[in-house]
Amino acid sequence: MLKRALVSVLLILLLLVVAVPTMAASSKSMIGINIVLNTEVTDAILADLGTHGVVCDVVYEIQSVTLRARAAELDTVRALPYVSAANPDSARNGAPIDTVLTTDFFNGLSTWDLDAIDVSDYGFANRVVDYDGAGVYVAVLDTGLLDSWRQYFPEQRIAVEYAKCFGGGGGDNGNVSEQPNKWEHDQNSHGTHVTSTILGYDYLGTPINGVAPLAKVIPVKVLNQNGSGWSSVVARGITYIADLKADELADYPVIINMSLGGPELDAMEKAAIDYAIEKGVIIVASAGNEGEDGMGYPGAYAPVIPVAASGWIGEWSAAGWWYQNVEDPTDPDDFYIVDFSSRELSGQDLDVAAPGSWVVGPYQVNSGKTSYYYLGGTSMASPHVAGIVALMAQKYPELTASEAETILEDSAIPLPAGSRDVFTPYGYFETYSWEADATGAGLANAAAALALTP
Repeated sequence: MLKRALVSVLLILLLLVVAVPTMAASSKSMIGINIVLNTEVTDAILADLGTHGVVCDVVYEIQSVTLRARAAELDTVRALPYVSAANPDSARNGAPIDTVLTTDFFNGLSTWDLDAIDVSDYGFANRVVDYDGAGVYVAVLDTGLLDSWRQYFPEQRIAVEYAKCFGGGGGDNGNVSEQPNKWEHDQNSHGTHVTSTILGYDYLGTPINGVAPLAKVIPVKVLNQNGSGWSSVVARGITYIADLKADELADYPVIINMSLGGPELDAMEKAAIDYAIEKGVIIVASAGNEGEDGMGYPGAYAPVIPVAASGWIGEWSAAGWWYQNVEDPTDPDDFYIVDFSSRELSGQDLDVAAPGSWVVGPYQVNSGKTSYYYLGGTSMASPHVAGIVALMAQKYPELTASEAETILEDSAIPLPAGSRDVFTPYGYFETYSWEADATGAGLANAAAALALTP
């Protein structure tokens, strides 16, 4: 039976944005410190840092070190002549072997959210764009995939040769480490649901279309089984994908989707993002589920493409099913911004909005038993845009991050500040209102974005 997590910033089924862990009251408490150097990492620097704590991890590509030390050491470390920035490691949130007997869901059933972004129309075999994501890699930095992922996705669409899991981080957990094969043993389902928006999925034998059904997804597990983690681990995942783009995947477009975040920009995470974009990676992230409290990071970091969560007024106007027809995806009067979607604060730049309300996908509450849930959150909105960028990169493989952001904004359907009365599955209307700070350039539209892509 299809269920849906209540659209609320309080529920764990949404993008989990939690407060950055504050320094403990006692200066003797141990914390993880992420350090970005202003020079190359040397043995002498590592030895000196070792006098302030225990060096847990070194990421040479981005001149970064993670240190386990007493909280009182943070100011001292920041003052070291070779340190560019340092901060406490920041919190980040977001079986069967049966296989799907197909290679993709190109002709699968269209759901309302794909119709809303103008990728497909109502029914089967009805894509309205000329691109499908073939030849493009989308790295999903999230919780990994469920043990049963082969029951939802074709094996051909998951780049298992590049799948990876990073764990650890934080003052109590110590080293950031690789954890072989754990990427496909997730117990959370968040990463599987996000992946299903990009590729489509098998619903009890019925193929459901995806935004980029012929793309290849690289699962990179950076969040734990509770859907939370640390920015040092996220930075490791970003750097890993950047290195792939610089080497084995140099001839392919590579996009990162991060349906995760926290309230502060982490120095090490920022360095990893800069490094990845320099290598040619395009990064899309959720804006956050904090409403008026503002956008989360890394989504709010300028080079990243952040996505707000929109809804469609007809979501429950018929039988309450999820494959309804959106008659005109270009009519802004039929769409709204959900109340939990983060608004941009001064100094923040929200780019576009995409479906993040009542989005169906694989979500298991019992290990090994397939099930599907309605989820709401900017976690669900972000992969819609990552999929659109995959289509754009298929058309124009030299697409850069700044070009992708500009095209998405220039092609978005403007959604002015307003209010909508939306019928809910509970049998009553609910009013959603928003201001200009909630929409960015407007509603992401695949057909329009592709039209502007060289």
